[in-house]
Amino acid sequence: MTTSVTASEQDLRTLAGIVTQDRPDLPKEEGLPRSLLADLMGLISSDLLTVLGIDSSRQENWFGYDFPGDDLDLAGDASPEEFWDNYWASDPCCYPDRTGDLRSITKVSDFFSVRQWHSTGMYRDTLRPGGIEHQLALCLPAGPGRIPVPGQTVRLLFSRGPGPDFSERDRAVLTLLRPHLHQAYLDVERHRRGTPQLTRRQCEVLRFVAAGHTNTQIARRLGISEGTVRIHLENIYTRLEVSSRTAAVTRAFPNGLVSEG
Repeated sequence: MTTSVTASEQDLRTLAGIVTQDRPDLPKEEGLPRSLLADLMGLISSDLLTVLGIDSSRQENWFGYDFPGDDLDLAGDASPEEFWDNYWASDPCCYPDRTGDLRSITKVSDFFSVRQWHSTGMYRDTLRPGGIEHQLALCLPAGPGRIPVPGQTVRLLFSRGPGPDFSERDRAVLTLLRPHLHQAYLDVERHRRGTPQLTRRQCEVLRFVAAGHTNTQIARRLGISEGTVRIHLENIYTRLEVSSRTAAVTRAFPNGLVSEG
């Protein structure tokens, strides 16, 4: 679904700014900081940016909002039953569910001609009433804290009214940004849910890790085996939902301190 494109110097500068900028406006709900959404809309010209969590297995969405705007009425003028019937009949909507491909950035025009699209229930019942003609979709796995079942995804939907479709440059930009948007979403979720409590022994191990000690040094300090240190670290990674020593320290010590278990 991609073709070769060339990013401009301005695109690269803007991308770098989006990736490196600190985001103090973390949302209370799931999703992404509104400052980040504003930057995305400045980069990908759109009339509307929709962020939503879809659980297609249960046929429900657990959160959703438009930017700029407020809470999202996902079904539009359709009933929930009609929406989900239209969802499974609309390839742009159900593509991630049917294929398991969460990495591809997709456009409606990847699946339908204009005439075909206008004949679908999803267009007639949900998008046409809102004046939406074109959509570009980015898909992320559901964040930590949700039971990992098929069909749970977070979608970013860039929408436009009548006029030019989204370009391959737009698709390429979102492809480059996708891993960073995923990390931003995970950061929001971890901040919203707070830092998991560690046991006293796990705190001791992690303090030594933060001080730069090796597993051998930690084992000597605590009078335990290196194997036990490794087990403690594995349990710490699982509890903090991280995969490295650095990430564990950063997650557990957000203010340079760790709470006692």
